[in-house]
Amino acid sequence: MPEQIGEILALIREHGPNPWNFLPDVELAAHLSAIRRGRTQAVVALHDGEIVAVVTFEPSDAFHRYQPSGREIEWQGHVGEVVVHREHRGQGLGTRLLKAAVARLLQMGLIEIYVERHEENEGSAGMMRKAGFLVIDVFDDPRRRDVGSRRTAVSRYGPHP
Repeated sequence: MPEQIGEILALIREHGPNPWNFLPDVELAAHLSAIRRGRTQAVVALHDGEIVAVVTFEPSDAFHRYQPSGREIEWQGHVGEVVVHREHRGQGLGTRLLKAAVARLLQMGLIEIYVERHEENEGSAGMMRKAGFLVIDVFDDPRRRDVGSRRTAVSRYGPHP
């Protein structure tokens, strides 16, 4: 995957930005560096040899407050970026790759898996629901969300209370 960093970056920069997404250069560079180092992984979809969709994921300890009782100290899975080329949207690529990322995180022994999105991003909401995620929290997030409700929705895959 490190050999595809340039192509992944190009896809995210070209097809990731929209009013709902938070993609600052510094954080995106750190995210891609984590892929290069192997801390973060990615699954991709190819069309004619080019990457047309990517989902990034990693083990995380950032979601302890959402963990079920008795699992608060356990590591979780985190889905970072989900980007599909504009010409390939609406074909289920995002959902399929999200399911593939979930399968890989489960193989790592990570039972609960979290993903965040802008509260009003209905396209992402539908994809996440189709992949088995349920919204468990919504909170004000003006630092990362400067349009609409300015709120982030957190969804979890895995055991739900």
